[in-house]
Amino acid sequence: MNHKSQFSPASALFFFLLLLATACTDDVKRSVGIIPTAYGKINDVVVVTDKRIWDGPVGDTLRYYYSAAYPILPTPEPIYDLRFFSVEDLNNEPLRKQLKHYLIVGNLSESDSPVGQLIRDDIGEEKVAAAKTDPKMRSLVGRDKWAKDQVLIYQYAHSDDELIESIKNNFAPAAKRFDKDNRGRIEATAFFGDEVNRALMEEVKTKMDAEIRIPRKYFQAVSDGDVIWMRMETDAISNNLIFHRVPYTDKKQLSKEGIKAIRDSIGRKYITTSEANTYMRINDVDLPMYVSARTINNNYVLEARGIWDIVNDYMGGPFISYLIYNPDKKDLLFIDAFLHAPGKDKRNYMQQLEYIISGVKY
Repeated sequence: MNHKSQFSPASALFFFLLLLATACTDDVKRSVGIIPTAYGKINDVVVVTDKRIWDGPVGDTLRYYYSAAYPILPTPEPIYDLRFFSVEDLNNEPLRKQLKHYLIVGNLSESDSPVGQLIRDDIGEEKVAAAKTDPKMRSLVGRDKWAKDQVLIYQYAHSDDELIESIKNNFAPAAKRFDKDNRGRIEATAFFGDEVNRALMEEVKTKMDAEIRIPRKYFQAVSDGDVIWMRMETDAISNNLIFHRVPYTDKKQLSKEGIKAIRDSIGRKYITTSEANTYMRINDVDLPMYVSARTINNNYVLEARGIWDIVNDYMGGPFISYLIYNPDKKDLLFIDAFLHAPGKDKRNYMQQLEYIISGVKY
């Protein structure tokens, strides 16, 4: 008895799409609308360049800027985690083309350079020619080359020396672009989606006259009319936020000495351990406390970064403090975010804390 195949048109279509999803090239996938979404860890940056460049002075310059120490942590951690891929590496493993952030770096004078040819194909010969004489034309931002939600920053020139200068001159805007793209993922991690603790937010509004979003998993540790201290605890880390209003008397308060005095007074009064005669203080002996001025939501903010420790005990970690001045208010608002995460990398946790407190409105 003969049996006819039951291979229907619908089955054929499904089989065709399955083949496309698993085996076709990037160009074919794009032609039929199958574009992957980029993935990767926060602060990861892929450097696509030739091995000669990565191993030489240009690579040293990239590492000097992009792998500089994040301010300020007890043990140095880089601003970005750099990974090197050659063009051949990308082509041999297609998943390497689906990451979030790329620095594509090339010397366009080298005719046999694979990354140089990649840059030429992407930016066009007009921009290649302009880069010979105009330093401002030696950097370009691209998006979604191989996957959705990608950011690609091209750094190129016609000599290694010019390329080094371009990397130096364009580091700040490049970092700003990567950081802007990271903010959404930092927020999602800090807030566990979009979950907030409305009771704590109302507590800050009522007692500190400030508006701020607080993640749901934080709980109140102290609220005595002078200080609000809230915490988020896991098996690995302790995140802490402290709010305090300070009567404003004169501009001397808005100084390195002023913000240190406020933080140390709170640490001495409120933060201790199970050991006798312990309290928290700023440790600016082992590492300096870095102070700078910035504007947040139209308010002047004195920002301090440094490390803390516990007197008479073995605990410590990083902190970031804000002292906020609003000329329409009689008080300064002090906010402190500090972390205790023994044995853990701390950069990403501090970025989450900074994201939370940088949303304050006073």
